[in-house]
Amino acid sequence: MRCYKAIWGMTLKVATALAAAILLGVAVMPVPGLWWTRLLPLAILAGAVPFVVRGYAVQDGVLLIRRLWWNSRIDLAGLRSVRFDPDALKGSLRTCGNGGLFSFTGWYWNRRLGRYSMYVTDLKRPVVLTFDKRVVVVSPADPEAFVKELALFCKNG
Repeated sequence: MRCYKAIWGMTLKVATALAAAILLGVAVMPVPGLWWTRLLPLAILAGAVPFVVRGYAVQDGVLLIRRLWWNSRIDLAGLRSVRFDPDALKGSLRTCGNGGLFSFTGWYWNRRLGRYSMYVTDLKRPVVLTFDKRVVVVSPADPEAFVKELALFCKNG
């Protein structure tokens, strides 16, 4: 099993730091009579931590998105193409998901890719996996080596 690190890009570092500072700031603000409202920002912060993307691994025809305590699995059957595309995420809109608190994950859309799932920590290293019925974007630390390995799973390839 080959593992690929998920390095945090500058955008993720800044977004996480700002969001954490705001959430912690709100949590310590005194709100008379509403002490319990301090728990919500802490819950948001704590709830996002387990979904961090730590890395990627390929094992037995499955791409594993390594999270804090589990792996999200993407079956590589039906993979049509895989490519490193630094411009792939331009103009993307988040339709549902996390936009920078420990990761960029969820469902997104842009004109180039259409609807896609994203498991990214560095917006400058997007690797686009195109399947028969969906598109997935990841950001391994070594995009070229990752593409080379996954190309072996592509149909007709």
